[in-house]
Amino acid sequence: MAALALLTILTVASLALGIAEVSRQRDAISAIPAAQSQDIAAVADYIDSTKDAGSAAYYSYHPTWDSPSPLAFAALGMRDVSPYILRVRALGLEAQIYDGDTFNPELALTGHLDFAFVLVFLAPLFVIALFHDIVSGEREAGRQRMLEALPHGGTALWQRRGALRLILLWAGLALPFVVAAGLEGVSVGPILAIGALIAAYLLFWVGLAALVSRFRRSSVANAAILAAAWLLLVLVLPTLANVAINATVPVHQGAEIALAHREEVNRAWDIPREDTMRRFYAHHPEWSGSAPLGPDFHYKWYLAFHQNGDESVAPQVHAYRAGLESREAAARTVGILLPSVGAQMLLTQMANTDLSAQLRYQDRIRAFHKRLRTFYYGYLFNDLPFGRKDFDRVPEFDSRT
Repeated sequence: MAALALLTILTVASLALGIAEVSRQRDAISAIPAAQSQDIAAVADYIDSTKDAGSAAYYSYHPTWDSPSPLAFAALGMRDVSPYILRVRALGLEAQIYDGDTFNPELALTGHLDFAFVLVFLAPLFVIALFHDIVSGEREAGRQRMLEALPHGGTALWQRRGALRLILLWAGLALPFVVAAGLEGVSVGPILAIGALIAAYLLFWVGLAALVSRFRRSSVANAAILAAAWLLLVLVLPTLANVAINATVPVHQGAEIALAHREEVNRAWDIPREDTMRRFYAHHPEWSGSAPLGPDFHYKWYLAFHQNGDESVAPQVHAYRAGLESREAAARTVGILLPSVGAQMLLTQMANTDLSAQLRYQDRIRAFHKRLRTFYYGYLFNDLPFGRKDFDRVPEFDSRT
C-alpha cells in the first residue's frame, strides 16, 4: 500500500507540474496580442513620418507561436527545449529560426517531471517492488506448499495476487491521468489509448517479473535481476541506441546553418549590388520590373540579399531536416524493440510534442514568412509609401495553417 500510495503521489505531482507548465506556456502565448500592439504602435509612430516600407519591414517583429495540444501536459517532449514562440522579421528567416534552436544544456539537463517520465522510468521500479517476491517471498517464509494445497491455491492464487497488484498499479497511474485529461479537455479517444498504453507497458514488466520468478531464485536475487533489467532496458540500451543513431546519421547543428546564413549576408556588403539584384531577379522574376538601384541605400537591395542568404543555405536546411527525420525513423525502429523508447515516443506523438510537431511548426513559420516578404516586397519594389494604416494590412500568423 505504501508503494501504491507513493506511485499515486508521484503521478499526481507529475500531472500537476505538467499542467502548470502548459498553463504557463498558454499564458505567454495569450499575452502576445497586447505586447504586439504596443510594439507595432511604437514602430508606426516612427514610420509614419518617413513612409518608408523598408524601415517598416526592418523594425517590425511579427510573432509566431505553437499552441500546446490538450494532451501536452502528459509529455512535454520537444516543448521542453525548443522555442514555442518565435518573433520574426521580413529579413533572412533561416538565421532567425536556428538562432532560436539553441538552449542552455545545463538548464535543460534536469528536465521536467511529467507523466511520461513517471510512466516510462519510475513505474517499472514499482512493478519490481511489488512482483519480485510474489512467489519467492512465500517460499522463503515456508508458506508456499500450504498455499498451493489450499482450494483455489497454487497458480490461481499467484494469478489473482498478480492481477490485483497490476490493476492497482494501473489505477495509480491511469485514474489521476483521466482526471487531469478531463480538466484539460482531452477527448475520449486519446484517454482510452493512453490507458491501453499504460496497461501494455505495465504488463511487459509484470511478464518479465513472472519470467524471472520461474527460475526459483531468492527474492533478493529476483530483485537484483529485475533491477539490472530495468537499468539495461530503460537507461543503458536507449542511451547506446541514441549514440549509435547519432553516429550512423550525422546531423550538423542548427547553429551552423545560422552561421552560414550570417556569413552569406555579410558577404553581400562586399560585392557589387548589381550582382545581388541579378541573382535575386533570377529566382524571383516577378519583381524584375522594379526601377534600378540609385546611388543611395535602398531596402529592396537589403531584403534581396537576405533572401539570397536563405536560398544559399537551403541545401543545408534540407539536409539538416532529412537527417533529423532519419534519426526519428531510426528511433521508432528502436521503439519496437525497447518498450521504454516505444512508450515515450507514442506519448509525445499523441501529445503533439515530438520532433515532427516541431518541424511542422517551422513549416508554418516559413509559410507565414513568405506571405510577410511578399507583402513588403509589393511596397519596396514598386516604391510605394508605407503609412500608419498600412500596418493594418500586414499578414498575421495563423497557428492552424
